[in-house]
Amino acid sequence: MKGDRVEIVVDAGDTTRTYEVVASRAGRRVETAVRRGVVEVSEVTRNGTVVRTARFMANRVLALVEQPVPREDSSEDLPRRPLREDPQA
Repeated sequence: MKGDRVEIVVDAGDTTRTYEVVASRAGRRVETAVRRGVVEVSEVTRNGTVVRTARFMANRVLALVEQPVPREDSSEDLPRRPLREDPQA
């Protein structure tokens, strides 16, 4: 969803560096994968096309923080109905 972010903190020798990958447009999401010693963070469209990718060596990554945008859940306002009727009622 637009606004989702992933922050990556990387050891850069004597300091740390922070990188961000943000879902910049509506309908895009940020996906994270760890494969063969590489952390890969990608911004992906609705149909699965990768827009941009950031790759880091896994042994250099200190923190990986996913920060989703708070979603408005409209289902809390609706009355809840049981999935099936209780046969004893």
